[in-house]
Amino acid sequence: MSDVNEVLNGQLPGILNSIAAAGALGTAAYGLVDASKAFGGGISNAGFVHIRTAIAPLVGGEGREAPHLFGRKDVLATLRANWLNGVAKADQKAAAKSLIRMGVTPENAQRLADETGVDDATLKSVAEKIRKGETLLEAEVTVLGRFDAVVSAVLDEAYERADQKYRNYCKVVALCVATVLAVVGGAVLNAGKEPYWFRHQFWLAALIGFVSTPLAPIAKDLSSALTAAVKAVGVVRR
Repeated sequence: MSDVNEVLNGQLPGILNSIAAAGALGTAAYGLVDASKAFGGGISNAGFVHIRTAIAPLVGGEGREAPHLFGRKDVLATLRANWLNGVAKADQKAAAKSLIRMGVTPENAQRLADETGVDDATLKSVAEKIRKGETLLEAEVTVLGRFDAVVSAVLDEAYERADQKYRNYCKVVALCVATVLAVVGGAVLNAGKEPYWFRHQFWLAALIGFVSTPLAPIAKDLSSALTAAVKAVGVVRR
């Protein structure tokens, strides 16, 4: 009973303050990582390589192939702008699909058919009829549907892998930033005292920085759960 009271009255506030401080450090690290977006997109550039690699073969050439048509650079620049700005993923996929569909021409139908596995002659006919505003035959609608389905699958894979890479990079970079901040903070607090670098306090600070990033989203819930658990143990032991 006395042990429980000691935890409730003495150690628990210190533990809760430590959890809150670690969570705040992790949140600050995430904020610094997010602030890197001001410099050429920063951490947001992570993952876009998957989108560029998947979409580049499905769009036009390097330059503008016609006055009304986006070339490859134009399409990728538009998609990169959407990615860096954090547009909803569904809207990004829809925009990418529209730009790819817009880029289908009789001239590149052969290449796009090879990339997507549809009949090249039919796809060329589809491109010609769309350009002229003519009605598509049922077989042509079927081929166009298959083309759209393949494009959608490619986009799904590309954007999911890109999003996963972006999130993982954010976590890793934030973890490194938090660890550096914790170690530097420990050095400031220990200035003029006992040796710090690569001693007990150094490794303790590094550990706090290391766990602060995954702890940040759950720090409040963890504190509440710990308080409730200690109180419950106290009630039971009475």
